[in-house]
Amino acid sequence: MAGYHWGSLAIQERVGVREHAVHVGQSVTPHIKDVAAAFLGLQPHLVVGAADPGGLLWASLLTGAPGFVRATGPDRIAVRGGIPEGDPLAEALATAGTRVGTISLDPRTRRRMRLGGTLEVTAGGFALAAERVFANCPKYLQKRQPVRLVAEGAGVVRRGDALTPDQERAVRAADTFFVATSAGADGADASHRGGMPGFVEVLSPTELAWPDYAGNAMFLTLGNLLADPRAGLLFPDWESGALLQLSGRAETDFSEGRPAGERRVRFQVESVVESVHPGRLLWSAPEYSPANPALPALPSP
Repeated sequence: MAGYHWGSLAIQERVGVREHAVHVGQSVTPHIKDVAAAFLGLQPHLVVGAADPGGLLWASLLTGAPGFVRATGPDRIAVRGGIPEGDPLAEALATAGTRVGTISLDPRTRRRMRLGGTLEVTAGGFALAAERVFANCPKYLQKRQPVRLVAEGAGVVRRGDALTPDQERAVRAADTFFVATSAGADGADASHRGGMPGFVEVLSPTELAWPDYAGNAMFLTLGNLLADPRAGLLFPDWESGALLQLSGRAETDFSEGRPAGERRVRFQVESVVESVHPGRLLWSAPEYSPANPALPALPSP
């Protein structure tokens, strides 16, 4: 099963999807196909995941006019412009050799693709030498339309080591977030999680949980977390452009008391950054994915 490390293999075996994962894994390639290159060139967003110099994992959001991310060869992409000042990954994305995972998601069409590679510093931003490129299905992606680009912002507005009450409300209202994990020798990975508002639970100011919905059977994120519990979460406020970034540690709950096939990820918050950066793109209210599972009914008071 080339392309999977021991963490993903262990979870595929536990869930009983190894044969399917072999088939899906054939889509992973180090090459950027023409259709993928065309897709990247149309996107105004790129989510990047990496470790900061202190070893904390973060997910960050880059924004630019379509074409700011483009394939410059069959195994290389160039990203024009840097990350906003104060972002936790500002130094890492200006350091040659940083292992970076990316996900490009188009809310207009519910399409997404992931690319992981090694960073090269360029005069106008950075480039990635691609190592793993593949598309994901449109499950759990909410549909949105761009509204306008805002050219000013306040930068980082709050740092901490726990969620404030307003940040807790933002997490509870989220229908989408992104998660960065470490793939060990394969570098970093960035992936997407979506569901109906409320699918992410706030257990305390320093602990979150969310269900692991059925996906592509690869179990890259959960496999990474089994091997290395570090994770970075990114909660975008699509309508205001605000970002909430969390770094901490996560583990998957396979406890026997849970219904068959149900898994839940628990995340311990270690560091929080809230920001409103210039150049942010504002989006419409969502059209929720028909694949989103209904949330469990709350118990009667």
